[in-house]
Amino acid sequence: MIARETIDKVFETARVEEVIGDFVNLKKAGANYKGLSPFTDEKTPSFMVSPVKQIWKDFSTGKGGNAIKFLMEHEHYSYPEAIRYLAKKYQIEIEETVQNDDEKKRSDERESMFLVSEFAKNYFIDTLWNSEKGKAIGLSYFKERGYTDETIKKFELGYSPDEWSAFTEEAETKKYDLEFLEKTGLTIVKDQRKFDRFKGRVMFPIHSMSGRILGFGGRTLSSDKKAAKYLNSPESIIYHKSKILYGIYQAKQSIAKEDNCYLVEGYTDVISMWQSGIENVVASSGTALTSDQIRLINRLTNNITVLFDGDAAGIRASIRGIDLILEQGLNVKVVAFPEGDDPDSFAKNRSEEEISEYLHTHAQDFIQFKTSLLLEGTKNDPIKRAELIRDIVSSISKIPNNIQKEIYLQECARIMNISESVLFNELSQILKREQRDPRNQSLQKTPFTGIKKESKEIEKIDQLFQMEKKIIEILLLYGNEQVDFVDFVSEIDDDGKKKIIKNHYTNEVCKEIYMNLQEDEIEFTDPVFLKIYYEIIHLLNQDQGISPDLFTNHEDQDIAAAVTDILMDEERYVLSNWEKHNIFVKEKDTYLPKLVMDVLYNLRRLLIAQKIHALKKDLQNGEDEPSLDRDNGAVLELIRDYTALKQLLFEKLNRVI
Repeated sequence: MIARETIDKVFETARVEEVIGDFVNLKKAGANYKGLSPFTDEKTPSFMVSPVKQIWKDFSTGKGGNAIKFLMEHEHYSYPEAIRYLAKKYQIEIEETVQNDDEKKRSDERESMFLVSEFAKNYFIDTLWNSEKGKAIGLSYFKERGYTDETIKKFELGYSPDEWSAFTEEAETKKYDLEFLEKTGLTIVKDQRKFDRFKGRVMFPIHSMSGRILGFGGRTLSSDKKAAKYLNSPESIIYHKSKILYGIYQAKQSIAKEDNCYLVEGYTDVISMWQSGIENVVASSGTALTSDQIRLINRLTNNITVLFDGDAAGIRASIRGIDLILEQGLNVKVVAFPEGDDPDSFAKNRSEEEISEYLHTHAQDFIQFKTSLLLEGTKNDPIKRAELIRDIVSSISKIPNNIQKEIYLQECARIMNISESVLFNELSQILKREQRDPRNQSLQKTPFTGIKKESKEIEKIDQLFQMEKKIIEILLLYGNEQVDFVDFVSEIDDDGKKKIIKNHYTNEVCKEIYMNLQEDEIEFTDPVFLKIYYEIIHLLNQDQGISPDLFTNHEDQDIAAAVTDILMDEERYVLSNWEKHNIFVKEKDTYLPKLVMDVLYNLRRLLIAQKIHALKKDLQNGEDEPSLDRDNGAVLELIRDYTALKQLLFEKLNRVI
């Protein structure tokens, strides 16, 4: 694990504007920088970077955070990968925490295998471009396929010489350990003899999401029919075929930007589509689609479009993967190419505009596609037609979202000309069977009951959320400030008239808020705001100042995201340069006391209104169901007391109740 000291040094050194400036064209805008969102195709800049607060916010998508969060969102790095990237950028030496012997051995083994794989990639590239046989055989093959130099270099394609141990000998000369050459599968050791696994093949490196080399695919150029056309690296601690997607490293930004991923079968499908301008495409590398591969896509988008070859038999064999996509909760569409075409051949003969147009116009909903494909086989046979309907309803049952389930059932009923009630009954039976199946006990699927009306409580919950968010904002921005507060107390004078007395006192903003919330025993209802509040109070108890940096760089990504959102919303609406329009903003000392007290009064007002509503509801329930234990008079008295308190709060807020 990376040592805490290294992480702290990375946070201290990294400048958010420098890190983001490597990926986004930023322009100065007052104290901040602005640019076009790297996550959407916008024309007006809504991406803001604050050098002072060392945070960024993309107002077109709602994403935001610090430099680490940007790398995680844009480059799709894990947290440790982002730390390592910044450490390398700022030339910070990475210190590791002490590991036990087993952990260290496994970590060293993984790292050694990555180093060997990286060397192999560079060796194959060098052989392709700089050796006579590499240029004559490997490079000629790629050129014949129509690949440009840019494409070949983008995917880091290479060539392994048609010699028994040329690669292994070179690796050993460079002091790479035979143990790791064998464990990565690059070298085969048999009876003290060493062979190159990929001899005489053009090479396709397989990258992780962050760009590390996990393994290789090699295509033979031999006419020997006994030789496998494609050969992959064997399973290892760094290469798991069922957990990777070819092209994910090159496609990740385009997938996130387009909010859609095209899924194809092979390496050449990916490369040809990419060269034609369709960059958001990955391949399952000839394996049946797995849950791990779908989850990998789901890190980037909720939308998958499966591209099928024109071969009908192949489509029927592959269509089972659609159910798996639905089960993972993703949206899926399907495009079938004309008979005899696959993504590779289709892309070679058409422009980017023609391909995009075809993909757009021929994308079908999975029900329409599955129905049109399988309906041909029913030939008006009612039994086969019934089986087809059950098959489609079974696919719909995989969808976790109940609203989507209902919409798909309605669509199925329309296409198949069958009543919705029959389909709903069939779906319910399928779900009941799944719940009874002991293999599905851990799934805990929500029973399907159709679409329910949304609760009318949403508006109240949102009001409470906004109040709590405002309190956190004030604590972060002004918590350390000493402010002169005024408390209004009403008294009855000798003539029986009510009069308002002002009490002036000075207090720290964070202490004032804490005392008020403690006095009324008010707890935050939002779990993230509650965690932030507790950490602020901890700082207060330790006599430490409140620094927003502690929260924007927080290890808890929920806390970091919430605080960034609050700070950048405030940054976006900072009042500046109003003086030239003869608009003068009040000094902070003037408005801050009122801002603090208003939000506290409004929070109390909202909670009191909810309490009155609950008491009235309780009273109404008592009229419907009389109880000897209920004292309606006491309930009415409570309502009157809360209403009087509400009136007092409205007076303090200068409002009419």
